[in-house]
Amino acid sequence: MIRDRIAAASVELRENFETADIIQGRGNHPPYEDMRVLIADDSIVSRHLLEATLRKWGYEVVVATDGVQALSVLQDENPPRLAILDWVMPGLTGPEVCSRVREKSRNKDLNYTYIVLLSSKSQREDLIEGLEAGADDYLTKPFDQHELKVRLRAGTRIIDLQRELVSAREELREQATKDFLTRIWNRSSILEVLTRELARASRERRPVGVVLADLDRFKSVNDTYGHFAGDAVLREFTRRMTAAMRPYDSIGRYGGEEFLIILPGCDERCTGNQAERLRAALANEPMLIGDEAHLVTSSFGATTWLPDSSSTGEDLIHLADDALYMAKNQGRNCVAVLAPPAPEATAQPK
Repeated sequence: MIRDRIAAASVELRENFETADIIQGRGNHPPYEDMRVLIADDSIVSRHLLEATLRKWGYEVVVATDGVQALSVLQDENPPRLAILDWVMPGLTGPEVCSRVREKSRNKDLNYTYIVLLSSKSQREDLIEGLEAGADDYLTKPFDQHELKVRLRAGTRIIDLQRELVSAREELREQATKDFLTRIWNRSSILEVLTRELARASRERRPVGVVLADLDRFKSVNDTYGHFAGDAVLREFTRRMTAAMRPYDSIGRYGGEEFLIILPGCDERCTGNQAERLRAALANEPMLIGDEAHLVTSSFGATTWLPDSSSTGEDLIHLADDALYMAKNQGRNCVAVLAPPAPEATAQPK
């Protein structure tokens, strides 16, 4: 009687753990979508057994019959994140596939593939050779299903952690390069863009337009409607500027309500036209601040870098700032353009 109750309790406890595994993404179901597994084995019997087992557990299976085909699959743009490779295969062995996959991903920002080697070899030297080739784990034939399941579960945890690390890194990169409020380039990043575009323009011998935009009477918006309304105005300004710019132009928040805009390939006339287009995108339609329609405008100061010019990025910003000051003095809500200094003429021998 007592023995039966213990047995029943044991079954119930096991079922509860299995249910918890399924809910938390463990158990028989992959912990996230698109969990594909590559099986590479030249033995049709071993391959079919592995495929049937993995499909029963809910994995999507990709099959390769030799090492060359396996390497091709793993070097695709979106390869499976789990791979089970037989040690001995035609074309390339399992360790050789591992080595080439790791070599390709060593200096590149690629998603990680967790590789399990499958072999009838069980000597310690073989295990060391496989792991040194880049394998993450090792199973001997004939494989045990429960052992395979827990090793794949460990692999999915590693992949999950790697994805979380990549996501966290991208989030940190976003925070380091983008303005928190407007989500465009911050000051340091837009200055790097300017430096990069000037270097490219010098190589390709083409001009670059540089524009400084400053919202008119922005302080009165904050004083009248509050800083939350001012933040909303900055975000809407950014949205309109971005929508009116060309795909390869760049904009960054230079400071407060001042923005730096880089226009690759623009000479003086093109820069002036582009700045006027941006001005009109803001001034032609009022913004809703609270329940009131409010016309927000901006002044634009522009200049151009020309091939053979000795002007630096800092020189161009100073020149654009002088042009911006002119636009403010001309009544605001306008564009002022200052021509860059003429390129220095080559001295002629006497």
